[in-house]
Amino acid sequence: MADFLLELRSEEIPARMQANARNELARLFAECTEEAALATGPIDTYSTPRRLVLIARDVADATAAKREEIKGPRTSAPAQALDGFLRKTGLTREQLEERDGVYFAIVERKGRVAREILGEAVRRIVADFPWPKSMRWGSGSLRWVRPLHGIVAMLGEEIVPVEVDGIASDATTVGHRFHHPGAITVGGASDYAEKLRACHVIVDQEERERIIREGAAAAAAKSGLTLLPDEGLVVENAGLTEWPVPLLGEFDPEFLDVPREVIVLTMRTNQKYFACTNDEGLLAPAFVCVANVAAKDGGAAIVEGNRRVLAARLADARFFWEQDLKVPLEEQAKKLDGIVFHEKLGTVADKVERVTKLARWLVESGVIEADADQVERAARLAKADLVTGMVGEFPELQGVIGGYLAEAQGEPRAVAEAIRDHYGTPSEPVSAAVALADKIDSVSAFFSVGQKPTGSKDPFALRRAAIASIDIILANGLRLRLTEVLRGALANRAGQSKDSEAAHRLDRTADELIDFFADRLKVQQREAGVRHDLIDAVFSLGGEDDLVRLLARVNALQMFVETGEGADLLTAYKRAANILKKEKWEGTRSTGGGELEPEERALIDSLEASEPQASAALEREDFTAAMAALASLRKPIDDFFDHVTVNDLDAQKRERRLNLLMRFRDEVNRVADFSKLEG
Repeated sequence: MADFLLELRSEEIPARMQANARNELARLFAECTEEAALATGPIDTYSTPRRLVLIARDVADATAAKREEIKGPRTSAPAQALDGFLRKTGLTREQLEERDGVYFAIVERKGRVAREILGEAVRRIVADFPWPKSMRWGSGSLRWVRPLHGIVAMLGEEIVPVEVDGIASDATTVGHRFHHPGAITVGGASDYAEKLRACHVIVDQEERERIIREGAAAAAAKSGLTLLPDEGLVVENAGLTEWPVPLLGEFDPEFLDVPREVIVLTMRTNQKYFACTNDEGLLAPAFVCVANVAAKDGGAAIVEGNRRVLAARLADARFFWEQDLKVPLEEQAKKLDGIVFHEKLGTVADKVERVTKLARWLVESGVIEADADQVERAARLAKADLVTGMVGEFPELQGVIGGYLAEAQGEPRAVAEAIRDHYGTPSEPVSAAVALADKIDSVSAFFSVGQKPTGSKDPFALRRAAIASIDIILANGLRLRLTEVLRGALANRAGQSKDSEAAHRLDRTADELIDFFADRLKVQQREAGVRHDLIDAVFSLGGEDDLVRLLARVNALQMFVETGEGADLLTAYKRAANILKKEKWEGTRSTGGGELEPEERALIDSLEASEPQASAALEREDFTAAMAALASLRKPIDDFFDHVTVNDLDAQKRERRLNLLMRFRDEVNRVADFSKLEG
């Protein structure tokens, strides 16, 4: 056994592609060796900007010989079938075995040496590698993410001979582009990483990430600052460097009058810099960049160069900000009728009208306690920043920029916050009204024109919008009838539509929307640890679309069924329901049939005591108390089943007892449909 080293060296691999490339390299190698039955140990993969590396431990020297039996055609099959089978196996008719009218071929497969298999694997990996984007260069036919320059393929200390598009494997790689640009001869997997480290290349991306994470934080702390955490930026910088050196720099404090998010995004997106905060948590006029070289001057020249580049970027950002400040959001909003929201749903201005109407209704109907005029104002201005220069430059900041502009232009704080937060799941009343209206309008509008999510496809992120709507409703305890809100949103859309059939489809679309929200609620609650069958049990009651009340009922039900009393009552319920189903019993008025058994009387007394208690508890939405009322039925129903024969030979007794079971079942079903519960 020996370790196998594969290095595929190229021009710079985009940082965003490296993690997936490592996974694909391991997958393709494993597929190749498994198909060839070549045993290997653990597989590790690494990447730097200029190389993709795999090390497979304990690779077998060769594959074992094996005897393989292949079933062929029947002896009565046409001659063409037999000829094809002989060509496939490389045997003659006389070499086949005949058993029960069927031909069999016995093929002896010789073992193969590992070097031969590994060479084929390298060729296949390079040819089949699934880069998101690839290129062809020179006169060759090879496609790779960037021009491929070298292949190191070694089993133990021996080179695995392989050639791909004129590039032959060897034991030679290169070190750091600046610190050690010359060739390096490696002895195999055993010394590969250490020889490269000596030449200023850290092969392990996780080690580079650690150096960046800890080094950037230390550089900031040295100046009394705190690094703004950004793990994505750590990974990206690790994918851009082979010898990372974090360096702290400063920029002109005058730029701090630009919104914080703009500065952070400018540094992150354009320059790959980390931002820093001071001891008050405010953005500091400082940055941490990651150099790919250990400079002799300690990085002073690098920092100065980066500072100048950042200054130019921040100057551009400040220009956009100052220009946007000059135009009132109200004026910007007038341009929204020139932006198409969707070809079937009109312009962004049309959406703003729908959202405004729905948001104001949420307040005027009493669902949300807020200033209706502020809600309307925020809704009308919420999308205005889409036409600003700043959002044109940084689309990720839509809403955020609008909030800053609203605040700077003298809008009430609640309005500015609502504009800023309406893409999220806010808790402030004005913000919640606008955010909820925006999301429900999007889901309803797209459903109204048949643009529903299908399978894994959800191009308009309607599942996310529905879950966010549910989050807003539950987090803020909003008592609303979801069906009524959805129908209102659909009616708003129908009122704008030129489609004469839109209003007629409203009922069907509303039902589809309720089912869609119910499914999203199940997904959301399942992630929170709630069983989906409990939600089904409450939804099945019908007419329950107040999500706050529904979840309170579900939570009480979950606590109840997890107790011994709840589990026993569920067992008794299912027994009663099964009897009634088997008998197809729908009830009669018969109450005769002789004198009651003690267990019958006890169950009747318990039902008469629990029914008003449960009713009162349900009325005041105390679902825990309602469950407690049901719990009182556990012993009498158990005693009933233990001592009373339901299907008595006396028809009147049988009817009376079936009616009693039906009464018990219906009483339990007032709290939740227990037939939907598992277990």
